[in-house]
Amino acid sequence: MNKDRAIGAAILAGSVVGIVVYAWLVYAFPVVVLQVTAFVAVAGVLVVLAWIGWTMVTTPPPVPFEPEPTFTQTETVAGSEQKGQ
Repeated sequence: MNKDRAIGAAILAGSVVGIVVYAWLVYAFPVVVLQVTAFVAVAGVLVVLAWIGWTMVTTPPPVPFEPEPTFTQTETVAGSEQKGQ
């Protein structure tokens, strides 16, 4: 559990540093940073959509479901006939 907390603290610290660096970059080079950010965001969404499409194209269709046969009321079960008649 102690290792998990250390990893969580590292992720938290890295995120805060990333926010500070990004804010400084937006302040120093606003046009370039915003263009790169928009490009990366749009490209990320399109990559996910391409991956979904690729998965749908390459995955074989599922095997059709065949329901189990059911017995009707007219069928009799062996041994259920009345004996002695």
